[in-house]
Amino acid sequence: MGCKVDTLVERYDLGVSSKGYDSVDGYLVDRWTGADGRSADGYKSLTTWFNKRLLKRIYEEHDRETMGLHLAQEYELITGEDDIRQDELAADLATFGLDIEDVQRELISWSTMRHHLKDCLDAEKETQPATTDWESNTVDMARERTEEKARSVLSSLDSKGKLAAAERVDVDVEVKLGCPECSVRVPFENALERGYVCETHAETESDDSLRERVQNGLSGIAVSYGFVESLQAMVVEEAFIFETLAGAAL
Repeated sequence: MGCKVDTLVERYDLGVSSKGYDSVDGYLVDRWTGADGRSADGYKSLTTWFNKRLLKRIYEEHDRETMGLHLAQEYELITGEDDIRQDELAADLATFGLDIEDVQRELISWSTMRHHLKDCLDAEKETQPATTDWESNTVDMARERTEEKARSVLSSLDSKGKLAAAERVDVDVEVKLGCPECSVRVPFENALERGYVCETHAETESDDSLRERVQNGLSGIAVSYGFVESLQAMVVEEAFIFETLAGAAL
């Protein structure tokens, strides 16, 4: 039995428009390993690529506009935290017979992409030289450890008959950062890529202020700017694993 990626590829007859690739799996492996001569892509980039192709097919089936910029903007809304604009989009999609929650459920997580590449396709990637990007590496390590813990728990629940088919569910561990001034919450990678959590309240805080926020309990999945500073120590603590486990999508 294939994983969610295999199911979606078959269900929506997904292909690759780029020359030189004869299948989605071939593209994913080559882009992840860099076998096609280009710089290798990570799980996040490949997840976004796959989800946008999937969203394009869903839109095509419902006669909705699929132009690149338009599609990219709506993908950000569908996967983002802007509730007001997301509600507006949901109403618009409904006129095409689309339920935004159904669309969201079809999209895959980065952990599903990781599972597909490493477990379904048995793809292997050369170990990259060590870098100084310890912050992102530490977050990735925290996610992976949390996912392993979650899968262990699910396996136990499945064997005890407490959660049907628990071993086959997708586990999505996502670290989100929350603005200390408003309700904006964004994935860690998005905030890191653009350089801020909330554009409206992006003023730099002092180190003392950051430490105070962390000490006051703003650590874990949804935190403010003090997250990266505190995570390196937190990742080795078992308590962090179980706190983050609450974010696993069962």
